[in-house]
Amino acid sequence: MASEPANPTGSATAPADEELARTAWDLEPLVEGEGADGVGRRMDEALERAQEFAGRYARKLEELDSSGLKAAMEELAEIQELVARAGTYAALRFSADTADPQNGALLQLAQERGTAIETTLLFFELEWAALADERVDELLGGEGLEFCSHHLRSVRRYRDHLLSEPEEKILAEKSLTGASAWARLFDELTSAIEVELPGEAANGAAQPSTRKVALDVALARLASADREVRRAAAEAVTAALAPGLRTRAYLFNTLLMDKSVDDRLRSYPHWLSARNLSNEASDESVRALIEAVRGRFEIPRRWYRLKAQLLGVEQLADYDRMAAVTQDEVSYPFAHAREIVLDCYSSFSSELGAVAGRFFSERHIDAPPRQAKRGGAFCASAVPSAVPYVMLNYTARRRDVLTLAHELGHGVHFALAARQGIFHQSTPLTLAETASVFGETIVFGRLLEEDSAPASRLALLAEKLEDTIATVFRQVAMNGFEDGVHTARREEGELSVERFGDLWRETQAQMLGDSVSITDGYRSWWSYIPHFIGSPGYVYAYAYGQLLALSVYERYRIEGEEIVPRYLELLAAGGSKDPQELARIVGIDLDDPGFWDAGLDLVERQLTEAEAAAHASGRIEEAA
Repeated sequence: MASEPANPTGSATAPADEELARTAWDLEPLVEGEGADGVGRRMDEALERAQEFAGRYARKLEELDSSGLKAAMEELAEIQELVARAGTYAALRFSADTADPQNGALLQLAQERGTAIETTLLFFELEWAALADERVDELLGGEGLEFCSHHLRSVRRYRDHLLSEPEEKILAEKSLTGASAWARLFDELTSAIEVELPGEAANGAAQPSTRKVALDVALARLASADREVRRAAAEAVTAALAPGLRTRAYLFNTLLMDKSVDDRLRSYPHWLSARNLSNEASDESVRALIEAVRGRFEIPRRWYRLKAQLLGVEQLADYDRMAAVTQDEVSYPFAHAREIVLDCYSSFSSELGAVAGRFFSERHIDAPPRQAKRGGAFCASAVPSAVPYVMLNYTARRRDVLTLAHELGHGVHFALAARQGIFHQSTPLTLAETASVFGETIVFGRLLEEDSAPASRLALLAEKLEDTIATVFRQVAMNGFEDGVHTARREEGELSVERFGDLWRETQAQMLGDSVSITDGYRSWWSYIPHFIGSPGYVYAYAYGQLLALSVYERYRIEGEEIVPRYLELLAAGGSKDPQELARIVGIDLDDPGFWDAGLDLVERQLTEAEAAAHASGRIEEAA
C-alpha cells in the first residue's frame, strides 16, 4: 500500500460538488459481494490450503526439482491471492470509517487469520533460505519460474537475519498484540481528532462561532492567503493534538522499543538496515542519498526566504510554509480534475489513459473527506486480478488535482505490473514513486501550460516547488527525526513528550535554518504522522523515488515519445528485477555517484523558475 506524506495544501471541500460526494469505492468485488462474511470464508479456505501445503512440503524442499518448485509456488500464489483479497477488503473498509467498531473487528479478524496462515507457511521461506547457493541456482534454472524467481532470490537476502522456525512463529503470533495492535490504535486515535476552528461571527453574535473539523481539513487551512487564518488554524491543531499527546508518545515509545528488540534478535547493525534490505538498497547508498539531500538544504531555505518577501513578512513562521503566495483561489470540482488527469495520461499514452479510466468507471476511488476517515491519500495494490484502489481526501484545490494524478500513477503502475503475478507486482519503495511522480509532473506541466495569468502561474510554480521540497527535503529531515528517536530510545530509555519535541524541533531546524521561525506549538506535530508508527524508516524512500522520477521525466522531456515504450516496459516489469536493472530500462544508472546531485539540480532549476516567476509578477518589488 503506497501512502503519501502529510503535506496539506488544500481547503475545505465545496459542498455543492455532487460528483465528489458520489465518488466512493465499491469494495465488494474483492469478496464477490459476500461482504464481511467473504473475509472469513476466504481466510478459512486459505488456512486450510496452507495446512495442506505444509503437510506436503515441510522439510521436503531439498527433494524438489524445478517442476516441483514451480507447482509449489503456483499454489502459494493462489493462497496469497485469497489472503490479499480478504485483507485488502478489511483494511480499506477500516480506512474509510475507522470509528465503526464492526470495521475494526473485521480488520482484527483478518490480521489474526492472516498471522495464522503466515506462521503455517513460515517453514517454506526458512527452508528456502537455508538451501545451498548451488542448489538454488539449479532449481531456478528450470523452465517456467520467471513469475517467482526474483522473489525467491530476494528472500535469501534475509538469511543472516532469520531465526529458527519456532522463534519466527512466536514473533509472528505476538505481533498481533504488539506492533500491529499499536499501529491500529494510532490510526483510531488520530482519525478521531477533531479540530475546533474559529468561524465567522453569525447573527450579530458578539463572538465568532466555532466549528469542529477533521484534522486534514484543519491542516488544509495552512494554505490560506490570510496569515491570521493560518496562525489560528495552527494553534487550533496544536490544541487538538494536546489531549492525547502523552498517549501517542507512550505508543511511539513502545514501538521504538519493539523494533529495538527485533533488530537485536535479528542482528541488524542499524535501526534502518531492515528497511534498506526490504528496499533492495544498501546502507551505503541510502547514506549517500541522505547526505546529498542534507548538503542541499539551502534550496528550501532559499525558497522560504523568497516566500517571506512574497508574503510581506520579515521571516516565515512554521505555519506560513504552505501559505498561498497569491490571492489566486482557483477551485477544481472533482469532475474537472478527473477530466484533466485522464486527458494528460491519455495524451502521453492511450494505454495509460485507458487503465486510469477504469478507476473511475469501476468505482475504485474514495475521494471526499469524512469524519473518522483516514487522513491523507494512498493507493492499495490489492491483488493482480483486481484493479487497485485509491483513497483521497479531495478538497478542490490545485494540489488535490496533482494528488489525484499522483495516486493514479501508483494505480496504473500496479495495474500494468499485474501481469507479473502476486510475487512481482509491487516494486521496492525505492522505485514505488516512479509512476506517481511522473504522472503528477505531466499534469503539472499541463496546468502550467494552460494558465497565462501571472498570479496563477506563480501560485502553481510555488505549489509544485513546495511539493518537491516536502517530498525530498522534508522527508529527509523526518528521517533525521526517526534516526534521533530510535537512537535516543536505545541509548536513553523511554522518551518524554518534551524529548520527542526537542528532537522534532532540532531536525526540522536543520532543514529550515534561519529561513523559518519554529513556534512552540509545532513541537507536537510529529505526533500525527503515521509513517513513524506503522512503517519505520519509510520516509527516505519518498526522496529516493522523487529524484529518480524527476530523472525519468527529464529523459522524457529530452527524448519525447521515444521513451514511452521503455517507460511502459519499466512499469510492466513491476518488481521482477532489482532496482538497478529496472532503472537501466529507461537509461538510468543508480550506481552512478553523481545520480543524486543530478536529481537535486533539477529541483534547484524548479526553484530558479519560481524565482523568475516571482520577479516577473512584480511581487518582489512590492513586498520589499
